[in-house]
Amino acid sequence: MEIKAADVMKLRHATNAGMMDCKKALQEAEGDFDKAVDIIRKRGLIVASKRADREAKEGCVLARAEGKKGVMVSLNCETDFVAKNENFVNFTHQILDCAFENMPADKEALLALTIDGRSIADHISEQTGVIGEKLELAYYGKIEAEATIAYIHPGNKLATVVGFNKDAETQVKKDVAMQAAAMAPIAVDKTDVPQNVIEHELQIGRDKAREEGKPENMLDKIAEGRLNKFYQEATLLNQTFVKDAKQSVRAYLTSVDKDLTVTSFIRFTLND
Repeated sequence: MEIKAADVMKLRHATNAGMMDCKKALQEAEGDFDKAVDIIRKRGLIVASKRADREAKEGCVLARAEGKKGVMVSLNCETDFVAKNENFVNFTHQILDCAFENMPADKEALLALTIDGRSIADHISEQTGVIGEKLELAYYGKIEAEATIAYIHPGNKLATVVGFNKDAETQVKKDVAMQAAAMAPIAVDKTDVPQNVIEHELQIGRDKAREEGKPENMLDKIAEGRLNKFYQEATLLNQTFVKDAKQSVRAYLTSVDKDLTVTSFIRFTLND
């Protein structure tokens, strides 16, 4: 049967599939639009299953923060070419906005949420078939605080969201978000560093001091000193402020407002 160009365009708009794929689906469905949509979706699931063992290391990392909440997602793909595609970026934005509006508990809950009546997981499988690459939701994170800010580094490969105990000027908040992006802290303050990380750093400090020939009875003290240096490098509030090396991030914030501090942050990058 003859397939009209208008029907092909309608199916393409509904699925983002290629023109020839849409035409073939309509021919197979004998012009039935809904059946053609199902055919394209099923093909997406087949392609997704075939590419399940492929690595998806490229992608698009986006973040959004307004008022007292912020979210971040990373939709991954196989190639940088796809990652930069406008439709792929727009699809990631849709997932981000859905996450922001619903604030799901975790990644699995986010995948179960619906956009246009279908789950995000189904949309991702469908787009895998359309694009021909493995797609996966690699990361989802959220924070809630009295004030928040999001920063997306140019290129959509790195983003941060930072929460504060009170509101401040946008530039002040952005400075801290960019600090977190650039310096990759592992925690807000030293009290937030996991105990296993502390023990690991102390052991490294002891081993290094022993290799340097330091007395056994001095190893713990030397390790504690090196741990303090680790805190200065790895915790956000204790890091040297990148815009003013004469002060820490904590000192910068208290210079703006004596009570201002960071309560939480999330950071994700595809560059590591």
